[in-house]
Formats: sequence, structure tokens, C-alpha cells
Amino acid sequence: MTTGFTLAISALLIAAGLCIGFFIVQRHRSRDTRELAAETAASVDAAPVVDVASASYAPPTESLSLPGETRGWYQSAIYVRVNGYVAKWFSDMGDYVHKGQVLATIDTPELDQQLIAAQQKLAVSQAEVAVMDANADFAKKTYERWRDSPKGVVSEQEREEKEAEYSSSAARVNAAKAQVNADRADVDQLTDLENFKQVTAPFDGVITKRRIDIGDLVTAGSTSNTTPVYNIAQTDKIRVFVDVPQAVAGSLDMAALAVASSNEFPNQKFEGKIARTSRSIDPSSRTLRVEVDIPNPKLVLVPGMYVEVALQLKHVKALEVPASAMVFSSAGPQVAVVDNDGKVSFHDVRIAVDEGDYVEIGSGLSAGDRVVLNLSSQISDGERVTVHGDDKSVAEAPPTPARRSASLVSSAAGGR
Repeated sequence: MTTGFTLAISALLIAAGLCIGFFIVQRHRSRDTRELAAETAASVDAAPVVDVASASYAPPTESLSLPGETRGWYQSAIYVRVNGYVAKWFSDMGDYVHKGQVLATIDTPELDQQLIAAQQKLAVSQAEVAVMDANADFAKKTYERWRDSPKGVVSEQEREEKEAEYSSSAARVNAAKAQVNADRADVDQLTDLENFKQVTAPFDGVITKRRIDIGDLVTAGSTSNTTPVYNIAQTDKIRVFVDVPQAVAGSLDMAALAVASSNEFPNQKFEGKIARTSRSIDPSSRTLRVEVDIPNPKLVLVPGMYVEVALQLKHVKALEVPASAMVFSSAGPQVAVVDNDGKVSFHDVRIAVDEGDYVEIGSGLSAGDRVVLNLSSQISDGERVTVHGDDKSVAEAPPTPARRSASLVSSAAGGR
């Protein structure tokens, strides 16, 4: 009896606890529902929050980074001028040499024999001149004796024959002297070629390639069938060639510094100036070839390097906004401008230049206008908004040349 009563009391207490818990949970749920409904109503009534940026003038100059290739101030392939065999070489790849320094010597047995033969031929010609001179002198004296003889002693015919012999002897002397001059010219030519047995450096520079070894047969000339013995480059001043897209070629600031950089030397900048351009557009790539001359006294840069060259572009004064501020509708390009009261108004604008991340505006905006970024399609003209931060400050800093350079590269490559 006592046990049943106790169980009944326990059941009643448990049921009462469950009822109390149920009412408490329901009360909390009801309160949370009312608060959520109130917050929802408040958010519906509140103005949407937006990010803005100020329309500002583009910087007067912009930096455009483009790939470039280095070349020596002078670059030359050295060929031999005589046929023969390499006797010795004195300079190797990487050596710094001076103008006139002997790089190699060539053995030229055929040329040596030709020179000896030419010298002997010259000696024979000179001896013949001596003989001809003696004969001419004798013929002259004979003619003078016959000419001055009294009439009747010699006939006129004999006198004329002696005169003809004298004239003929003088002509043979002149012919022999002409032959001497021709033979001397041959000797001089072969002697000059003998001087080319020594291969010398045409200017101060660095040997970039050595293509010969002792005993190699070398052939004179620089035809497609001959190979240079050395390649040399002068690198105390470097030429850097850059291909500038046609879209920005007309904006190059020719007087501004051009700065080259290389991944191999991350902490160094190499300053130079634009020396010249090709003044023509390559029809295959639609680019303008530009040469930048850079001093290289420490010979850090070498020919054939890939470098990044920052060129300066002149910029026409124009307002610009981030590309995320643009809205495109059936009426054309627009931007949403927020006034001081937080009201949105849509302005029709004309795009002057699309540079990727930024857009230059030709008309429809004033400097300082706050434009909405990433505008929601739910916001309509005349609607009030709340600027993020609620301080009317620019949410995004005006662009600087450094920030713009990356977008300029991509936009220039594709054309404006």
C-alpha cells in the first residue's frame, strides 16, 4: 500500500516538472520569435549598406612593365681573312680583351708560298726593267748619233729606223715598269693578308664564344658555309629592346627614365633612357620596337638576359573609377552616385578608356563623386543607402601608378 502511494506521488511530481519545463521552453521560443520578427522588420526598413569610391583624376604618368631582352653595346662575330690552320689561340670564353689584342694565330702555308712566288716574280720584273733601261739608253744614244750625222753619211731611212728603235725601247721600258707595279701590288696584297694571320679583337669587350681549337682548318670569309672563330660583345653599356603594344605606343614618355629589373638581381634596379624607336609598327605583332640604353659599368647585365622594363606613359587628365562601379543597362554604361544625404542617383557616363581594373570616364561624372561599388540589382534610382562605415569616406584609395601597372600590362596587350 505504502509502495503504490509513493510511486503515484513520484509520477505526479515528474508530470508536474515536465509541464513546467514545457511552459518555460514555449515562453522562450515565443520571445525569440518576436525578437526575430522585430529584427526582420527593422532590417527591411533599414537602408542597404554599400561600399563607395571617389571618382578621381588619373595620375599624370603611369608605369607600364614589359619584357625586354639585353644585347651588347657592340656584338660581333669574328671571321678569319685567310685560309689555313689554327696554330694557337690565346683568349677563351669569358675573357675580357682589348681592341687590337691577338686572340689566335693562323698557319697559312699556301699563302706563304704565294707571297714568296710573288716576291720572286717582282724581282724578275725589276731585273727586266734594268735590262730594258740599258737597251733604251743604248738605242737613244745610237739614234742621237745617226740624227746628228752630216747629210750624205747616213740615209734618211736608216735615221728613221734608229728613231723607231729608240721609241720602241722606251715603250718596252714603260711596259716593264708597269709590270713591276702590278707585281708589287700582288706582293703588297699578299703581305697585307699575312697580317691577318693574327686574329685580333675589333674593340674592348668580352669573348662570348670560342669556336676553334688548335689544328682546326679555317676558311676565309663570312659566308653561310663558314663559321666565326670568336664572338665578342662590349657590355659596359647595354642595349635593351622592348616591344611596346600599339595601343600605348603613342603615350610613351621619351624623356622619362626607364627602369629594368631581373629576377637574378632582385635588389637591383638598372636605370636608363629610351634612345630610339623603330618608328614603325610590326604588322605581325602590332608592336613598336623600343631601344633603352643602360649604363653597365660593373658588367652585371649580360647579353641575352630576360628583364622587366618599366616605361613611363604620359596620361591625359581624366577621371577614373574602379571597374566594379560600372553598371551596364539597356541605356548604356552608368554609375550609381551617392549624394550627401545617402540618396542614390544613376548617371549616364561615357567610357574613354577601359584599363581592366579601372575605367577612365569621358563624361557624366565630377571629381569627388562617390560611386557605389558592386551595386546590387535590388537598389533603384532615388533609394537611400548607408555608406559602409557611415563616414562618407572613400572605401577604396585612389589608384596610384604602382597599383595600376599590372592592369596596364594586360590591357595594353589586348589593345584599348
